[in-house]
Amino acid sequence: MGSSTFALVLALALVACVTPVERKCQLSGLWKNEQDSLMEISAVRDDGVFQGKYLTQVTLAGVCARASPLTGAQQQPGEGGWPTFAFTVRWDKFSNATAAFAGQCFVDTGGKETLTTVWLLREAVGSLEEDWKATRVGRNVFTRKRTPKGKILPSLSPSCEDAASPAP
Repeated sequence: MGSSTFALVLALALVACVTPVERKCQLSGLWKNEQDSLMEISAVRDDGVFQGKYLTQVTLAGVCARASPLTGAQQQPGEGGWPTFAFTVRWDKFSNATAAFAGQCFVDTGGKETLTTVWLLREAVGSLEEDWKATRVGRNVFTRKRTPKGKILPSLSPSCEDAASPAP
């Protein structure tokens, strides 16, 4: 009986060693896309709602961008799936546009977290005749940016006041 107990314990230990660690995708934190835009998502509440800030590196008018508020929700995944989510960004003080993103979070076997998204950007136009050119569609892939704890994005935002003042 002693050797069978030992064999059982050894088998369980081996299974524990080769079983992959559970990989979960957490939306909260700092993310960077391929255009170097940054997104910081606060903790996701139990009901899936989250808030954060988005600092774009791409603007319609080439003006100084500011960190802008984002609001979204995460759908909990089914068995074996990865979470889907959606959020909107209200561009703050530098653009008359709004963006809506929808995507999914993935973690590869090496633990790298990736958010794949598609977006719609709606720019205000002056008339119904211009409506055809008001909406743009695109895709972004975000990867986690490792940083110290705490709110990071405000410290990374450019000083638009400095950019607007004439050079000495």
